[in-house]
Amino acid sequence: MMPFPGGIEANANATLLFSFVAAVIYAFALDMPPKWTRTAAKTLAVALLAVLAAKQGGPLLLVAALGLSAIGDAFLSREGEKPFLGGLASFLAGHVAYVALFAQSGGGLGLLSAESWRGAIALAMAAFSIVMLAALWRRVGPQLRIPIAVYVGAILAMGISALTTASAWVIAGAVLFIASDGLLAAERFLLAAISPQRLWMRYAVWVLYYAAQLAITLGFLLA
Repeated sequence: MMPFPGGIEANANATLLFSFVAAVIYAFALDMPPKWTRTAAKTLAVALLAVLAAKQGGPLLLVAALGLSAIGDAFLSREGEKPFLGGLASFLAGHVAYVALFAQSGGGLGLLSAESWRGAIALAMAAFSIVMLAALWRRVGPQLRIPIAVYVGAILAMGISALTTASAWVIAGAVLFIASDGLLAAERFLLAAISPQRLWMRYAVWVLYYAAQLAITLGFLLA
């Protein structure tokens, strides 16, 4: 059963399938040394979701957020501080696009107090963000503290704005996104370089992240 009309040969379903295949290929190459083929697989996984959103007439802000995320993926597939900062900037811009998209399609912040479960999730997101930022603040260099603080604020705003939408897919995607970024930050900055936990965390980060982008995309395209 395909999510879009037509069989697997339909353009939308084929694009979605190629995106998933690229995500799986990257998962298998994840623990290999950085290569352009690995970068291509990681970038294509979400870039094809952007193509899918554009082809299906999805909101322009959704296409932009996915496209910026794909650029961030390309940066983060490389090693070093400069690619990391490039990825951080790209994802920051992507989260700003998501905030604008969710605010545009949502029912306003009043929903957080009107429906207690939304408010509870928002408080959990805020608490998680504060704890993570406090932990990172002590471990990263002074040059990274402000960029990381700005990024944490942006992803928290993304999560809270997602809670104002009516889509369970979008809300689930936002929660998965925050979980993925939390694990990524812990793996990069909080764990020892030789920690055996790093390997499974890298796989978990990718699975959660791709699932997040996929859930948000389908939340809008299948609404």
